[in-house]
Amino acid sequence: MSKRKDRKQTEELFESVAQLAAGGPPGLPQTGHADAPIADEVLVHSKELAPVLVSAPPGLRQMKKFRFQLLHQWMLAHLQPGRVADVGGGKGLLAYLLRQSDWPATVIDPVSQALPTKFKDLTRNKQIHLSATETVPRLTQNFEPAMARDFDILVALHAHGCNIHLIEAAAQYNRRFVILPCCIIHEPIYPPLGVHWLQCVVDYATRAGFRVQPFRLNFKGQNIGLYGVPD
Repeated sequence: MSKRKDRKQTEELFESVAQLAAGGPPGLPQTGHADAPIADEVLVHSKELAPVLVSAPPGLRQMKKFRFQLLHQWMLAHLQPGRVADVGGGKGLLAYLLRQSDWPATVIDPVSQALPTKFKDLTRNKQIHLSATETVPRLTQNFEPAMARDFDILVALHAHGCNIHLIEAAAQYNRRFVILPCCIIHEPIYPPLGVHWLQCVVDYATRAGFRVQPFRLNFKGQNIGLYGVPD
């Protein structure tokens, strides 16, 4: 896929998710695969949001491996600090970065992994090396709804099978959530024919009592996130 086509499809998807979060109709016609790109004409239904939301993030799109750094930057810029549960957090780089910014963060993942030995600081354009003894708090188990009681923000970055359960837990315990849904794997619901998975998630969260703000990070691939705040 060309860079131009990739960017165009991402922008179309972002426009549609933003429109759905604002209470408008889905932008995808009722045909085709649930992950198909969303048509440009969705802008017709989102005149107020389109001027603000359709523009791509500045600069060249980063590689997908930088998604943790980019989400960390976005959270610092847009959210009030709080105790973060990094659900499906893998090696724990996002949790590490948040803790370096004085946000309490814990990884919840059934697979125990060590932190990466190095990562790139995008702000300083510098490679950072981590000691083998460096760790982050970790719960080596599957996410359970009751865990939400101990956190303020539930985060899932491309975490398979966690999105709907995380929204339900956030609703039950009146917590905020930040998710970047990716593949539809082991989720308890599936989008109807013609409805994109992201749209399905936005609709579910809205019905669960959240105000949903879509946002976009500047990396390749599924870079659209959803920030949910209880009404």
